[in-house]
Amino acid sequence: MEKRFNKINNEGAKKNYSNFSKPKFKPEYNIVFGTRPVLEAIEAGKEIEKILLQTGSSGPQHKEIAQQAKALEIPLQTVPIEKLDTITKANHQGIIAFISPIVYSRLDFVLEKCYEKGKTPLFLITDHITDVRNFGAIARTAECAGVDAIIIPSKGNAQINADAVKTSAGALNYIPICREDSLIKTVKYLIECGISIAACTEKATKLIYEADFNRPLAIVMGAEDTGISHDILKIADEMVKIPMHGKIGSLNVSVSAGLIIYEALRQRAGDK
Repeated sequence: MEKRFNKINNEGAKKNYSNFSKPKFKPEYNIVFGTRPVLEAIEAGKEIEKILLQTGSSGPQHKEIAQQAKALEIPLQTVPIEKLDTITKANHQGIIAFISPIVYSRLDFVLEKCYEKGKTPLFLITDHITDVRNFGAIARTAECAGVDAIIIPSKGNAQINADAVKTSAGALNYIPICREDSLIKTVKYLIECGISIAACTEKATKLIYEADFNRPLAIVMGAEDTGISHDILKIADEMVKIPMHGKIGSLNVSVSAGLIIYEALRQRAGDK
C-alpha cells in the first residue's frame, strides 16, 4: 500500500508563521487560512488534517493547493463560504487548513516494524467513529494495552484535534495512527499480509471469548449509530460480540473497544 512520506523542507520548517492573522475559532482547532499561508504550510511539510475550499473556487493558487492535496493524500472538501465564515471571520480567501496535532504513520511501516520485533500484530480499525471523546477514550485504552496502531478513514472519522488528544490523556501522541483513504482496501491489504479481521458487531453469534485472538489481528469497531460497514463485514474473517444480559443491550463504543482489546491481551498472556 503506497502512502506518502512527510515532505519536510528544512528551510520551510523554519519559516516564521507569526504573520498569520489570529483567527476567531474554537480553541481545540489549530488552523491556517488564506492561499499563501496554506501553500506554505503544505510546502513546509505540516501534517494537515483536512483542507476546506470554498465551492466554486477557480483561482490558480486554489487549483495548485487542490493538486498538492491530491498528490499528498490530504483530505480536501469543497464547502460554501458560510461554512468557512463560521470558522473564522478573518479574510480566509476561501480556504482553511486544519493542522493536525499528531504525525500520521504509514501502515506498511508499522506492520514491518511489528514483524521485525517478532511481535504478533494487534491493530484497531475505527469504522467512521465520529465522536471525538469516544475516539480519544479508545486511543487511550489502545495505547495502554500496547495496540500497534489505530487505523482510521481519511474522511468521516472524528477529527484528531486538541480535544481528542486531551480525552486520550496524551495517548494520541504515542500510539501510531494510520489514516487511509479506503478502509475496505486497507482491510483487503491486511488480509493479504496475513492479518485476521475480527469485526465486533451485535450481528455476530460468536462471543469474543470464543474467538482466537492469538494470531495477527485487526479488530474493527463501528460507529454507534451505523455500526461496521456491510462491505467490511462481508470480508471479515469472523464476527464477534460482547455478551449482553441487561435490558439496554448496548455499550458505548469506547467501552466495547476496551473489552475486546483486553480479551485479546488475556488470550495472548495464556490466561485461558
